[in-house]
Amino acid sequence: MTPVRKAVIPAAGLGTRFLPATKAQPKEMLPVVDKPAIQFVVEEAVRSGIDDILIITGRGKRSLEDHFDRNIELEADLRSKGKDAELDQILRLSDLADIHYVRQGEPRGLGHAVSVARKHVGHDPFVVLLGDDIMDDSSTVLAEMIAVHERTGSSVLSCKEFPPDQISHYGCVEYEPAGDRLLRVKGIIEKPEPAQAPSSWAVLGRYVFTPGIFDAIAQVQPGKGGEIQLTDAIGLLLATEEVLGYTFVDGRYDVGNKLDYLRATVELALARPDLGPEFRAWLATYVREQGIV
Repeated sequence: MTPVRKAVIPAAGLGTRFLPATKAQPKEMLPVVDKPAIQFVVEEAVRSGIDDILIITGRGKRSLEDHFDRNIELEADLRSKGKDAELDQILRLSDLADIHYVRQGEPRGLGHAVSVARKHVGHDPFVVLLGDDIMDDSSTVLAEMIAVHERTGSSVLSCKEFPPDQISHYGCVEYEPAGDRLLRVKGIIEKPEPAQAPSSWAVLGRYVFTPGIFDAIAQVQPGKGGEIQLTDAIGLLLATEEVLGYTFVDGRYDVGNKLDYLRATVELALARPDLGPEFRAWLATYVREQGIV
């Protein structure tokens, strides 16, 4: 079986939930402490064995390319000032993986964004990582999903359980248990009302696909706003091949959501040895002084 070595990261969205901050910069470049969100996603892919990454961009996303490119002037300045740690950080960015870029052209939904990768992916299995879903550095969810695919040959979706009042924000799966943290997906509904949700398991921003997903996307009819939904394509894929859900609990942040973005900033800062102790002490004092606890 062909090993999974390619990743697709859709990053062409407008980021309207973070206006005005995203008026002139991509939402994927919003910093979480001192790293842009897209860097967390790329580093996760590399940790999972990916060495070929295609980022789907759009108008106004040039800074994504610049971030992972060399900056000779900055490198020379850091070198001349003896800032070796900072120099090592930026040099590492350009060596993370083979990173390629293609423009979506127009925002026609997540399914369409994935379809733009067809020529690059070819006949290989690949992963899709959403640019506003980040995982903490200890997460092994993507690596474990790839292992499931390489063992079974199936497409694999990351799935997390949500209460009824939150399930309508996500694609929701109908399933039967498949053992060892796995669900055998029988159906999928995009953003159902709680009463219509087939389960409490939602599909989140990590997918491992066979190339069969491209034929499924090609059959999807545009929906609201002319968008082609990836969820609809997964539903069609179920008619021709097995799709599994891989369940997990912790380590995920939706940095496209303002409250979760703040949570990610606080929790990831607390976990850092260079910032955590001092930040924790300040935070404890602040909470006490504000009478929060």
